[in-house]
Amino acid sequence: MGRVTVRRPVTRIRGGSVSRRPDTLVAEEPMEIRLGGRPLAITMRTPGEDFALAVGFLVSEGVLARHSELSGVAYCAGTAMDGDVPYNTYNTVDVRLAPEVPLPDVSLERNVYTSSSCGLCGKASLDAVRTRSRWPLPPAGGDRLSTDTLAELPDRLRSRQRVFDRTGGLHAAALFRFDGELVDVAEDVGRHNAVDKLVGRALQEDRLPLAHTVLMVSGRASFELAQKAVMAGIPVLAAVSAPSALAVELAEETGLGLAGFVRGTSMNLYAGEDRFALPSPRDATAPTSRPDSASAPSEPDATTPN
Repeated sequence: MGRVTVRRPVTRIRGGSVSRRPDTLVAEEPMEIRLGGRPLAITMRTPGEDFALAVGFLVSEGVLARHSELSGVAYCAGTAMDGDVPYNTYNTVDVRLAPEVPLPDVSLERNVYTSSSCGLCGKASLDAVRTRSRWPLPPAGGDRLSTDTLAELPDRLRSRQRVFDRTGGLHAAALFRFDGELVDVAEDVGRHNAVDKLVGRALQEDRLPLAHTVLMVSGRASFELAQKAVMAGIPVLAAVSAPSALAVELAEETGLGLAGFVRGTSMNLYAGEDRFALPSPRDATAPTSRPDSASAPSEPDATTPN
């Protein structure tokens, strides 16, 4: 199993003082996902929760939706050689489907779609999610997420980033209930991998769809993250930074609640406003600057797009 962190010597300059000492860095290694023995995709990830990552990826691609459809997950042995001796790198994961679940057609179009955060084009991406989603989002207008609760989630997410505290170089994603209770959290060098780990664990524990939950992510909300939320039946996606235009389009088409620039008591609601309980005028405080791309502070290094 690969290590989550590694130690490397670094030259430190602090106020004109130069020193040499070890530093803790986040590990990043490639992982190949196979489906029934056939190569499907390669992702760069932080080792750990590899089975959940592979399963969550297949949920986001519409291959899996229920625990009963999963037969097993295993590392592939003998994937590298030390001279004439094969050894396991723990960087290749094979997912086996239940006998009644057909293997998908791995076409060129599918490969392009799965490896890109925006797909073949805007329309093709939106159509693909709409046709592959097997968990319709719960109707809007019922349970609503209080914006007061939403404002607290970034700090709650940050407080659970244990590896980030040691490296300063990891993204994080967490699932919360509408009352703010933490359900699960994951870290990875890629925020999309962190989300796949959450969704994969949910399928392994037979908890899909993830209705009445909020997906909170560090950094921005890309189309890919909105796609993963919809495919897992998550009704609200929130991010500490901006969404992409295509993510907003997908949210509008599917009814996903989408919030961005969630920082303190400031936030922007880009889609699905009826999934949020807005503050009443009497609760409103003095006007503050609008949390948009022009006025919001830049993302810290650990949450810049990768």
